[in-house]
Amino acid sequence: MLQRLYTHNFRCLENFEFKPSGNSSVLLIGKNGSGKSTVGKVLRIFQAIGRGVNRVGQLVKQEDFSLGRSDVPMRFELEVQLGAHVFNYMLALELPERFRELRVLEEKLVIDGEVLFSREQALVTLPRDVSDRPQAQFNIDWHMVALPVIQDPEAAGALGVFRDWLAGMVLLAPIPALMHGDAKVGTREPVDNADNWADWLSGLLDRYPSAYAVLSEHLKHVMPDLADFRFERTGKESKSLLVRFKSDKEQCELPAEVLSDGEKCFFLCAVVLAANQCDGPLFTFWDEPDNYLSLNEVSQFVIALRRCFYQGGQVLMTSHNPEAIRRFSDDNTWVLGRRSHMEPSIIRLLGDLAPTSDLIQRLIDGDLDPWQ
Repeated sequence: MLQRLYTHNFRCLENFEFKPSGNSSVLLIGKNGSGKSTVGKVLRIFQAIGRGVNRVGQLVKQEDFSLGRSDVPMRFELEVQLGAHVFNYMLALELPERFRELRVLEEKLVIDGEVLFSREQALVTLPRDVSDRPQAQFNIDWHMVALPVIQDPEAAGALGVFRDWLAGMVLLAPIPALMHGDAKVGTREPVDNADNWADWLSGLLDRYPSAYAVLSEHLKHVMPDLADFRFERTGKESKSLLVRFKSDKEQCELPAEVLSDGEKCFFLCAVVLAANQCDGPLFTFWDEPDNYLSLNEVSQFVIALRRCFYQGGQVLMTSHNPEAIRRFSDDNTWVLGRRSHMEPSIIRLLGDLAPTSDLIQRLIDGDLDPWQ
């Protein structure tokens, strides 16, 4: 579970600290440009590191410095609790003069207060608790992040747990037009635009056939005429998702790609719920999950996500939709805002702002600001 996220000198985030603590579901609200989606971009940097991307240039660019201030290091910090253990990871990047690509200035992973590895520029240090074994040190390319490549037999289990958690983060900003129903290789790593959602669904069902019941229950609740769905083999290493609908007198079977944008989002939500229940707990960030949904569908969509993650895992959402916002309370809604494009984002818990009798009206009027 995410406990703390800190970012400095990255786009609109300067000295930015977000502490969702023990909340299983969190909502981020604010005007366009306030920094909500940028929080997701920071999480994608950590996710990419967990999935093995270690070249700094593949993670951030010079343009990502806040207002072009490349003379100040870019810093990312993450604190998560996994089981009984607390992991703290820090990565600082710099861009010296005459360099075209950022390089690592500092990096550190701490577990339950014990340093697993630390790094200053190119030098990586692996401390040892046993007195008769000296600490290990080695050099690494300054333009490479150490976390994906560290191989320490004494800490292999802890390292694996943390890297797996980073890799397994589900970060979504789906584009339904890209969500086809073709699957080739089952995966546990969906991409943010959800164009490999069929591969994710296929991999989930291969590993956990019981997930079908969870998927079916949710989908039939939002699409009552759904009969079933299945994958049909279309080649030696490919298959396609088919969805069957049925009424009293007739039925039809359709390829998943012809479903509406909203129906594809229903399916994606069902996969998230099933994955969290069968292959979780998951950490999920969904940027505006209410997109493509009709007003009468938003509430049950958001409630289903919140209920699922209340049983385990954690979900963060962003939204501008009044129906979605009403499904959260003052103690799990965070407000982001910026006074201007020349100033950084500010984030505050809604409950810490001045009380309001009509939150939605304040949002409509544009006067809900985190600096109030």
